[in-house]
Order: sequence, then structure tokens, then C-alpha cells
Amino acid sequence: MRYLHVDVFSPVPYSGNSLAVFPDSAGLSEDQMARIAQEMRHFESVFLAPDDSTGDRTWRARVFDLAGELDFAGHPLLGAACVLHALHGTDDSGVAEAWRLRLAARTVGVTTERRAAGRYAGVLDQGPASFLGRPGIPELASWFSLNADDLDPDLPPEVLSTGLRYMVVPVRGDALERARIAHDLEAELAAVGAQFAYLLDADALEGRHWNNDGVLEDVATGSGAGCAAAYLRRHGRIGDGRTAVLHQGRFTGRPSRMAISAYGEGRDIRSVTVGGDVAFVAEGHLRELPA
Repeated sequence: MRYLHVDVFSPVPYSGNSLAVFPDSAGLSEDQMARIAQEMRHFESVFLAPDDSTGDRTWRARVFDLAGELDFAGHPLLGAACVLHALHGTDDSGVAEAWRLRLAARTVGVTTERRAAGRYAGVLDQGPASFLGRPGIPELASWFSLNADDLDPDLPPEVLSTGLRYMVVPVRGDALERARIAHDLEAELAAVGAQFAYLLDADALEGRHWNNDGVLEDVATGSGAGCAAAYLRRHGRIGDGRTAVLHQGRFTGRPSRMAISAYGEGRDIRSVTVGGDVAFVAEGHLRELPA
């Protein structure tokens, strides 16, 4: 089975967030996809198959991280759409192509264009944002090995979703650099209706995200960036529909740039987009499939 290795949110290989894309995974079982994703050891792998019922620009997509399948993700869908462009789209640079990726819970649109050989860019429309509450947690800073005065006093922590539920935690000064997850946050986040936490320096436009036990730090989190975009727009830190660049990955040695925008006012954020460059690194074939 063929796969392609791409780096998302970077214009050059060996930076950004790596991804394995399987462009023709029809016939694989859920267990096989999970085992392949664990074997590849990227943060996520994405498995595609044509959706014959809706036309040649709609593809079924299933995204797996090392723990299992995800309802939604950012960088895998951007990388997948750019692979589809390379395999099925125009070779002309600068010509936009539109793709629809159908996950189990929702269908999303991605617009792509070819920049040069092995270089693409994409924009993912994550849809509207849902604001789910502002939890008051006196010990919140300690979850990230920080002090209370490391939290931004002008911006409240807030749970919101553009596909996955993140608690956005604004910090200031050098807190982003010093932050660490002290213990597994799964239960604490669930108690406030969140699945994950995203630390955000709103002044520097930079974020950090770990898995909930803090063992692995993500390089560039497209789903978290969408929530950050909606949050920043709600609080007037980015303009309506204006593109800003959110940075992530500096502390992993793989600096990444995510182009974010949000449309709307206050809690009425009608659309959020996240985009970036995609660099092709390698391709290969699995010689055997899991039993």
C-alpha cells in the first residue's frame, strides 16, 4: 500500500508537523489503520478513499493518532488535501483546487494550490466556533507548572470548539517557554468539558500543546489553532476575516507557521480557517498489511 510523508505548516521538509498519508486505503479495517498509524509513529496518519457517491472531489478520511481514531484534526486534513492535489489536481502553479473530506462526524472543505515541485499550500475551513464556558479554576496555572501571575490577566481561560474541544489558556511573559504539564490532565479537562488544553501567548501569537499526560509535545496543532483563532477574534486581538500567523513548534526544534482567520463578532464566529504550507518529504509502500 502506497503512502506519502509530508510536513505540514512548513515550506521546507524536516520542519513543521510530519504526517503519513495513505491515498488509497479502501478495504482497510479500523484495527489495521490503528496499527499502521502506530507503526509509522507520526503524531497522526490519515487514510483516504474515494467517496463514489458524491463525486471525484469528495474523499472519505479517517485520522488516527497513536492512541486511536480522532473525530477531527487540522494538519492531517491539510496534508491529505495537498496529496490529493498532487495526485489528482492541476500541475499549474497558483491554481486553486477545492476538496471535500468526509469524516465520520462532519465534512470539511480544503482549498489547495501548487507552489512548486513538492511544495503546496492549503486552507482548511473549520466552520463555526462554539464557545462552551469560562471555567474558574484557582489552581489552573499549576497544571502547567506555572504561577498564577503567569496567566494573562486581561484574557480569561475559555473552552471552545471548532471540531475538538480545547481549553484555551492565555499566558504572558516567558510563561510559554517555562510551561510543562505536571500530571495527566485528562480528568481535570473532562470536568470542564474540554478534551485538550492549548496555551496561548496572545501578544506574541504563539502557542503550545501537549498530549494530556505531557509526555509528547505537538509540533503544530491545526485544530487548536482554529480554537485560538476564534478566541483571538472574540477578544478583538485579530480583525474580522484578517489573516494572522500563529507560531508553534519552537520548543520542539520544528518551528511552524499557521495562517489563521476568524469571521464574526463576539460569540458569533461564523467561520474559522487554518492554513499553511505543505512540503513533500518521501513516499513509499508498505510491503505487508497488519493481519
